[in-house]
Amino acid sequence: MRNEFTAIIERDGKWYIAYCPEVPGANGQGLTKEECMQSLREAIALILEDRREVYRNL
Repeated sequence: MRNEFTAIIERDGKWYIAYCPEVPGANGQGLTKEECMQSLREAIALILEDRREVYRNL
């Protein structure tokens, strides 16, 4: 199953910073857009996995 999310990317000096409005707390950063997007993907995956664990334990 594949999920699609919105990524908002901004540049701050040398850094790219991204966040995902659909996943609160999901942020990424990197010196290139590619690094930034990979960082954001990892953050989203970790948050979603954590949420799955929480709901399994209810």
